[in-house]
Amino acid sequence: MTVLEIIKRSTDFLARKGVDSSRLQTELLLAHLLGLPRMKLYLNFERVLTPSEVEKFRELIQRRGQREPLQYVVGSTCFCGLEIALNRHVLIPRPETELLAEHGWQMLNAQHRTPLVLDFGTGSGCVAITLAVKTPNAQVYALDICADAIAVARQNADRHGVAGRIQFLEGDGFADLPAGLDFDLIISNPPYIPTAEIETLQPEVRVFEPRRALDGGVDGLDYFRRLAAEAPRFLKPSGRLMMEFGDGQAEAIREKFQHENWIVDTIHEDYTRRPRILVAKRPDQPQIDTDEDR
Repeated sequence: MTVLEIIKRSTDFLARKGVDSSRLQTELLLAHLLGLPRMKLYLNFERVLTPSEVEKFRELIQRRGQREPLQYVVGSTCFCGLEIALNRHVLIPRPETELLAEHGWQMLNAQHRTPLVLDFGTGSGCVAITLAVKTPNAQVYALDICADAIAVARQNADRHGVAGRIQFLEGDGFADLPAGLDFDLIISNPPYIPTAEIETLQPEVRVFEPRRALDGGVDGLDYFRRLAAEAPRFLKPSGRLMMEFGDGQAEAIREKFQHENWIVDTIHEDYTRRPRILVAKRPDQPQIDTDEDR
């Protein structure tokens, strides 16, 4: 069977299984298997695959046909230019979270000191590792409740040479942090999908991604309440809290933080011009920035 033949057959198979962009998904899987850039498949349409290659590819296509996400099938994804290993213990990072990380490192690099950062709910470690790579003088703490997620994050930190500057902690929130820490930045992509909405999501998300990383409670705002109530005593006076949130949640989250006397700095939009990232100052932070902030 040639490359072109297997692409056509597999594309039809995935389309019957309801997989979106079935041709693209097929080509990405085949390029992964053959160790080629996807566009080079077009120069190899007449190449005959070995029986071993056909069998291995059949296994990959069957997994994708069962609606397992492509990122789990190939075992990684690209995040802010970094290859991040993934498995079903960690959430697949989205482009919106790349924006969160970008705003984080831009803020840290504007400071003239060694910043201390907390990634609250680190998952695969993608945000913590990106901040460590992009802000070489930062010291990062990465917290997650799931031991299996921490194991994936450690693997990714090792891959990118920043394990020495990230301390991974297993625990359920601020109570599990070492005493005496105060951070320049607390950054988080918390669970924010309302519980009832999870069953309406695509199988790739509903069946395969870790529910604990998705479920934000009845209204999706459980973790924002925790952050609003618990984060202030772990932030420096000039520190910031930066969080990703879901569609339509901006005003409810702004109100909750203002009710707790936080000062909302800004709400950033994502690539689709939707409100997506909230940046807030400590409740006791004055409205006028200090010289240290500038």
